[in-house]
Amino acid sequence: MDLYYMPASAPCRSVEMTAKAVGVTLNKKPLNLMAGEHLTPEYLKINPQHTIPTLVDNGFAIWESRAIMGYLVEKYGKDDSLYPKDPQTRAVVNQRLYFDMGTLYKSFSDYFYPQYRLKQPADPEKFKQMEVALGFFDTFLDGQTYAAGNSITIADFALVATVSTLVLVGVDITKFPNVNKWWENAKETVPGFDDNWAACLEAKKLFDQMKNN
Repeated sequence: MDLYYMPASAPCRSVEMTAKAVGVTLNKKPLNLMAGEHLTPEYLKINPQHTIPTLVDNGFAIWESRAIMGYLVEKYGKDDSLYPKDPQTRAVVNQRLYFDMGTLYKSFSDYFYPQYRLKQPADPEKFKQMEVALGFFDTFLDGQTYAAGNSITIADFALVATVSTLVLVGVDITKFPNVNKWWENAKETVPGFDDNWAACLEAKKLFDQMKNN
């Protein structure tokens, strides 16, 4: 099973944590996006959108990290605990996944990437939007241990990958007590958390290099 990825990418790290949780070994194929390795004819045949991560499982190609995470659990999970089949429970997991994609991770991307890719100054309004998104997440976590309830799910893996990146670039999550408590618990309970954090530290070197060039 091949995973085309970049260690610096939060969506890629969320897939790696999911694979760890279900006991799947990935054949990791790193792509250097800055060198255009995602635009080769060979890769475009696999994923015409030329995004990462992309999983190829016995000839079946799927991209978009949250779709990959669901696929891995449904095909390889020992049970459905990480992505419950109960319609209401799954709906909450999906909501958290979409919140991560469309609100929290997006707020990070809107704030951070213009500084590193376009050399623009930090926008304090966009930073506030990141904090608003964290405030929403803090509310979601009120009275529960994990992102979508009281058991760990793939929503936690996606959100851990995003929050790891926020912490890495200096966002103070201690201002959000429920998020901070969830984060500290995730360090002990999320499969592959240490590998995720190690990849973050490597990503910081890349971000610093981008910023200084």
